[in-house]
Amino acid sequence: MTDALVIEQYYAILDSGRIEDAVALLDESIQFAIVLPGTVRRGHSRADMLDYLRGRPPVDRRHVLLRTSSDGDVQFAYGSVLENETKTTGYFLAAMHLDADGAIDAYEVSFDTEFSILRRELAHDKRD
Repeated sequence: MTDALVIEQYYAILDSGRIEDAVALLDESIQFAIVLPGTVRRGHSRADMLDYLRGRPPVDRRHVLLRTSSDGDVQFAYGSVLENETKTTGYFLAAMHLDADGAIDAYEVSFDTEFSILRRELAHDKRD
């Protein structure tokens, strides 16, 4: 996993269920915004992120990264969220800023249940 982008590592660790290990990639004073349908969750610390992640409903979900990129100290990912390995519940666009030590000190993600910028490529995707 050493060649993987930090954003790829973060989602892989998070999806493995190791929430504390995923949060360990964050700077103690991370600033974040998680934009979900109808709400925005903001936080200003690693503890805030841990509270958010622990408070999510228990669901078998996986982030499928369809595109990743980086430019200097910023990394990006676009993908889908797959529930129970069968149902795509939506699409997300995420960006992270890394500090000089490689910790994530800013994170923004938006999630939409319907819109995909890769709609034509994902036409084969089965949605309920």
